[in-house]
Amino acid sequence: MTTPQTVLTPADAEAPGNLAAQLAGLAERRGWAGRAAFHQGHRTWTHGEVHALAACAATVLAGHGVRPGDRVVLALPDGIAWVTAFLATARLGAVAVLVNPELPAADQAFMAADTEAVLCVTGPGLEDRFTNRSRLGADQLLALTAAAGPTLSHPVDAHAPLYVQYTSGTTGRPKGAVHTHGDPKAYHDLIGRRLLRITEDDVTLSVSKLYFAYGFGNAFVFPLFSGSSAVLVDRRPTPAAVDELVARHRVTLLYSVPSAYAALVADRGSGHEACFASVRAAVSAGEGLPEQLGGRVTELLGAPVLEQIGSTEAGHAFCANSVGHNHPGTVGRPVPGFEVEVRDRAGRPVPDGTEGELWVRGPTVTPGYLNRPEESERTLVGGWLATHDRAVREPDGTFRHLGRADDMEMVGGITVSPLEVEAVLRTHPAVKEVAVAAVTDGTGASRLRAFVVPVTRVPEGLQDDLIRLARAHLAAFKVPRSVSLVPSLPRTPTGKLRRHLVRLGAW
Repeated sequence: MTTPQTVLTPADAEAPGNLAAQLAGLAERRGWAGRAAFHQGHRTWTHGEVHALAACAATVLAGHGVRPGDRVVLALPDGIAWVTAFLATARLGAVAVLVNPELPAADQAFMAADTEAVLCVTGPGLEDRFTNRSRLGADQLLALTAAAGPTLSHPVDAHAPLYVQYTSGTTGRPKGAVHTHGDPKAYHDLIGRRLLRITEDDVTLSVSKLYFAYGFGNAFVFPLFSGSSAVLVDRRPTPAAVDELVARHRVTLLYSVPSAYAALVADRGSGHEACFASVRAAVSAGEGLPEQLGGRVTELLGAPVLEQIGSTEAGHAFCANSVGHNHPGTVGRPVPGFEVEVRDRAGRPVPDGTEGELWVRGPTVTPGYLNRPEESERTLVGGWLATHDRAVREPDGTFRHLGRADDMEMVGGITVSPLEVEAVLRTHPAVKEVAVAAVTDGTGASRLRAFVVPVTRVPEGLQDDLIRLARAHLAAFKVPRSVSLVPSLPRTPTGKLRRHLVRLGAW
């Protein structure tokens, strides 16, 4: 593929609010044009090449009817086509709709209809999707881009809509959170630069994908705003692939979710592996990171694991540990610029050490859900976002995450936190993953059951051992009545546990 050479034109400098123009101008001013931006397979694209591609891809999208304010579905795997299509959409002043290409057809069709998308840019295997809408394949986009001239960026201000990202839908139909042209710079300034101290010399590998809030910041925003680079992988890498990619590209920052970190350390000996010698820090988000697992990952990588918490509505993290302050077992302190409170069910702040629900206010919190005014009103109150995450604020200002408010189980009229039970069972060396839920038995009664993914070799009598372990450390009503050994747990594409399926006892 021939890469266009144009990076920035004078007209682009007149549209500083447009993210694509902002990034192209930054690369030119900082002298990043020849620096690596993205690695995919054995090919590397520089920052200059990326912005030149985007300027020409914008011409292609415009030729397919995309106008300022229009919405464009991007149902693409991670790769240069994703990056090009996103920046091209931004350049036109249109709005990108970030869609997981692995979702069922019905979910993808819903998102296209919900956003009234005028064009769907799709990856391989999706040729039969979006049949009632204009569609452009990723390969076709890149081929047409190579022969196109550049398009100037459309002037927008920082508050103009840039992209729509859907919530993971762990408890219901996904909702589209709207983010603006100004949000990505805030992600980088507040988290990438201040907390993670990303420089031009960093190399990122994010197991979480670009179409998720966590991966979008990690592997798209941070590299383009810092002049650094990211390794893009079109599918979730296996632990062996992570080893190879980190060693080959000398990755310095590794981002993943707890379940993937658990797979990375599984069935390994103790101690630092040489392939991770370049890693200076790892970040964990998406779910709570058990302290024991965090310790094993730190030992394997020879680098600290920084836990954080964010949401699709906030765009990225709102509470995080940093390279300068890491308190394992917590999600750290509020990200600069954000306010975080723990409140009771009536919405009143509670004292330190008291459990409650997290409320967040900050510069990148979405102004509302697309086409959902009633849900926006319930979730966004006076500029505060009700996250529905349970937490407690420690005296040192860090926050300890206690799971989702809808994760609580009711057994015999008593509310039980499954995370507490899971933490005890996870200490058994034969347990790789565990989920605890109240499952209705044949009599209609709710009984706690533990679903355990064991390590490779399952010791005899593991179920009885786990129940004895629970009895030794928990109140009687918190002890699971039974233990089921399962090959895997039901998770969303982001790696979050689908507790509503666990409660059904089958998936």
